[in-house]
Amino acid sequence: MAALGVSAVLMVVLITNQLAQVLKRAADNGFPAEVLGELVALGGLRQAEIILPIGLMLGVMLALGRLYHDSEMTAATACGVSPLHISRPILLVASSVALLVALLSLWISPWAAERVREVRSAAVQAGDYAVITPGRFRSFGTSGVVVYAQSKDADGTLRNVFVKRAREERYEIALADRARHEISADGALHTLTLYAGERYEGVPGTAQFRRIRFAENQIPVRVPEVAPRGLELEAKATADLLGDSSPNVQAELQRRLSLPLSVWLLAWMAIPLSKLKPRQGRYARLWQGIVIYFVYMSLLSAAQVWLERGVVPSAVGLWWVHGLLILGVISLGPRPRRLIGLGGLAGRRA
Repeated sequence: MAALGVSAVLMVVLITNQLAQVLKRAADNGFPAEVLGELVALGGLRQAEIILPIGLMLGVMLALGRLYHDSEMTAATACGVSPLHISRPILLVASSVALLVALLSLWISPWAAERVREVRSAAVQAGDYAVITPGRFRSFGTSGVVVYAQSKDADGTLRNVFVKRAREERYEIALADRARHEISADGALHTLTLYAGERYEGVPGTAQFRRIRFAENQIPVRVPEVAPRGLELEAKATADLLGDSSPNVQAELQRRLSLPLSVWLLAWMAIPLSKLKPRQGRYARLWQGIVIYFVYMSLLSAAQVWLERGVVPSAVGLWWVHGLLILGVISLGPRPRRLIGLGGLAGRRA
């Protein structure tokens, strides 16, 4: 229950941060409101594979810390309960969580990444291909064109129109009494025809400006094409990564495989870290677990970058980081022989 509580709190924090990022991106790109919920949900699925390992580790430390703080662990040890008996159910739960994280990292997360690309592309396309709404500024992708119309007649004529175009360092600003907005059949070409207006051209910060009056001015705007699907490595299915020996593919594959392994190793590390001294607070060593987790994840990220750049061979890859954590667990906890001996002694006493 402690692990679930910690994971839930961390998930809420990350989803809140995810929501802020989605809202910012939606405001910048004009995403429709109906896609925001799906983007947040997909982001939560992708964050779950990172939350569950630290959530389980802190949950184990909180649960065992309470037992040590209330001297229940001392009483259990006096009754012949060995560290092996305590470790077995924890590692069993960790194995179940590791299977869930493996499902997330190997299958669900790549699908969610690809789905995010699809939703964003569809939202950008819908925003770029839609008609101009009066009372709102409208930008057309990365073309540098921004349009604003104060009102719109029943026949589609725009009134009191403002258009800004950026061409490298030069800006063009047009003001017109009315305008017509036409969209090509494929939606890629927008044509703005301005009537009875003025256009200002120049470079900001200089005196090189000119003013032009016009009766009719036509501005064609071509919307950038939507990026093709499936180009990001993190959105590729795990089956597509197998058999590819390129460094960047191996780095991504080993990252996905490292996440379920990290669940088991961090839960194992939490067992010796939970041991408290007499009169030591329940949360006295919690910070150590957090520091170990961030150092461990930072080393995994660094190892992934080194593997992508060819600094380390794929045979070494990210595995040396897991080896360091295993050595840390062994140095903090009882040796395996001692665990087996204590387990056998407890069995004879029983």
